Amino acid sequence: MRLFPLFADLDGREVLVVGGGDVALRKVEALLGAGARVRLFALELHPTLQDWLAHGRLVRLPGDFNPDWIDGCWLVVAATDDADFNAHLAAEAGRRRRLANIVDDAALSTFQVPAIVDRSPLLVAISSAGAAPMLARRVREQLEATLDASLGPLADLFARHRDAIRHALPDLAQRRRWFEAVLDGRIPALLRERRLDEAEAALAAGLAADAPAATGSVALVGVGPGDPSLLTLHALRAMHRVDRLFYDEAVPPDLRALARRDAHVEILSADDGAARAKVVDAALRGVRVVVLAPGDAFRRGERSGWADAVRAAGLPCEVVAGIVAD
Repeated sequence: MRLFPLFADLDGREVLVVGGGDVALRKVEALLGAGARVRLFALELHPTLQDWLAHGRLVRLPGDFNPDWIDGCWLVVAATDDADFNAHLAAEAGRRRRLANIVDDAALSTFQVPAIVDRSPLLVAISSAGAAPMLARRVREQLEATLDASLGPLADLFARHRDAIRHALPDLAQRRRWFEAVLDGRIPALLRERRLDEAEAALAAGLAADAPAATGSVALVGVGPGDPSLLTLHALRAMHRVDRLFYDEAVPPDLRALARRDAHVEILSADDGAARAKVVDAALRGVRVVVLAPGDAFRRGERSGWADAVRAAGLPCEVVAGIVAD
């Protein structure tokens, strides 16, 4: 990962935009939508920018360009076709430790503006690190068709009830299961049908009900040769829902990285009996455990007896086959 992804809170904060054409218009529109206070320098202005200026939506900086303007801004965006000026602006921004986006010049930029799928307050950002903007746009088009418009109201519903949810479900594992039940239940359908009051009532009723106790489980996952592209969908689903991940030392880091980011991750002990006991103990505490091992170890290898041991402890256990050569 060459770029660090982040979402910037620009509400009420100054951003310097240089340029007044079509590209600058798109950048200014997005910045205004995020609540930024846009300070614009341009020799000529797009008619829409002229209109926004007349209505006080932005400030136009007068005279010749002054690099000191950068000091008063949080971000800098250059949308000009003057390569020499862009290079000078990027250097001045760097000297002042301000992040700058030089449109269509990834080498000069210290931040990239991603392609965005907007389901506010849910946002999905896609970046190719400046290498292939058209590819990022194609991915965005595919996601636009896939991500339902109801996701925005659903995220807003969760936000309004955030404190109540945390109060009713203080245990993190229990809270995750509650969210998954909501996402798989009727509330998203109610929001798609714009039955907002009914969705609100259904969420409140779900919080008022006694929360079921968290039930632990174990998924024993064979990862084949260790190539992430050869993982089965079943394996990926288990890794995306894991609370605690155990892995054999031979499992490569890029494969382990596919697990849910906030899961507790731990290497398996070299002592097979001790490792198995630790896995069982974790699941008995009510969390979902996933164990990763090379090949198809839990069906054919030295750990083929693990599933019986886990089930003997009264825990649900599934064995996910790894892809191996015959």
